[in-house]
Amino acid sequence: MEATQHRRMLMSLALPVYCELLAGVTAGIINMVWVARLGGAAVGAVAVATTVENLLLGVILVAGSGTTVLLARASGARDPLAMRSAVRGGWALWALLTPMVAIGGYLCREPLARLVLGGGDSLPLATDYFSIALPGIAVFFATNVVDGMLKGAGDTRTPMRLAVLANGLILVLDPLLILGFDLGVRGAAMATVLGRTVALTCGFVALRRNDTLRLAARASPRRTGSLGVDARKTAATGLPMAADFVARMTGALAIVAVVARIGAGEVAAYGIATKAMYVATMGFYAIRQAAAIRTAQLLGTGRDERRAIGRQALLLAGALGLLTALTLLAAGPLIMRAFGSEGEVAEAGALYLRCVGPYLVLLACFIALGGVFEGSGSSPALARVTVCGVLLQLPLAYGLLTFGLPGVCLAMALSMALQCAAITALYRRTEHPVPAGHGGSRVKSSVPNPAPPHPATASPSEPS
Repeated sequence: MEATQHRRMLMSLALPVYCELLAGVTAGIINMVWVARLGGAAVGAVAVATTVENLLLGVILVAGSGTTVLLARASGARDPLAMRSAVRGGWALWALLTPMVAIGGYLCREPLARLVLGGGDSLPLATDYFSIALPGIAVFFATNVVDGMLKGAGDTRTPMRLAVLANGLILVLDPLLILGFDLGVRGAAMATVLGRTVALTCGFVALRRNDTLRLAARASPRRTGSLGVDARKTAATGLPMAADFVARMTGALAIVAVVARIGAGEVAAYGIATKAMYVATMGFYAIRQAAAIRTAQLLGTGRDERRAIGRQALLLAGALGLLTALTLLAAGPLIMRAFGSEGEVAEAGALYLRCVGPYLVLLACFIALGGVFEGSGSSPALARVTVCGVLLQLPLAYGLLTFGLPGVCLAMALSMALQCAAITALYRRTEHPVPAGHGGSRVKSSVPNPAPPHPATASPSEPS
């Protein structure tokens, strides 16, 4: 019965997160469709600029993810002081990071565009896009912090609605600003910033209406620690999660360089196939966020359910990964044709999709189980495993390059298998809860135990 409850809770939390992620990817694809009317140079400029923005997401994940975990832990403990500390820490990091990225990025927009593009017709267009998008990163970062607070309070549906609102507005504003007002790539950047700004405004309203966050706001500011302490606590929690994200993103980009040694057609096939797989991989990350929130909430109440939550997360993600692998095996050519590819590119992409299945199943399990580590404060171990796996993946891919794309898939699967073995060993060291009223020893945990609820604010149903 308890396993069923955990599974239902994970699904309830994960489904809105998945819809949120899917809305963003869908809007990005349609955005590129409108930009494509401006020519290949414009497509290249916007594609590179949005890739840079995705990398910058790793910066603000320090604040957003850290706030989610700390707030979920504090809300589970019914500790308004800890809730207020988590909120303050998130905003303090936002205020620290945003000027460096937004102002610094704007001032260095042309050198940045030259760094990622080298030169060519796309260079001035990318610079134009950056001139709007980089100052607008302040809105993007603030939205991430707001989402983190709402998710930490157990609300994953409101961030989904905000994402749908933002991306819906972008889709309406794109043709109006890109073509109607003839603003080109600057219009695409303006549409993105304006859509996010409206959603952020609604997000602030949602924060004021959230019961958990209202409870945090009523906590006496004189009883909370300094702003610097709050920021350091949030950074210590969120930094390993951000490092994990950046490492995996960097590894994916590095694989492109490996595939490029096979041929240009294989690079195109790899790029298209990767976008097709987003539909599934976003589901893995949605389960991961749900597992992190659920783990942190229960640890806040003093209940150690990490092993039970991990098992259910593995079942859900593993089933999704297996379904994806079978779908890609059976429908690889159809998927490539649906993305408009043909000829050698379509054949290479279909081959890649048919071979990548084992890697996806392992990736699903690793990502989902990682949520338990994030929610229980053991993200540094997870980040170390990811970095080591990425470093191992590249030489393996080069070594198996003679087998073409199947060799690259095999290298990715072998690296991920070792990462899964490492995280499984860490997971087995988590503490076995002892039933109430029973003695006995506990297995030593590699994950720190949560702090007890504040005596003055503990829930009546929990020991204070």
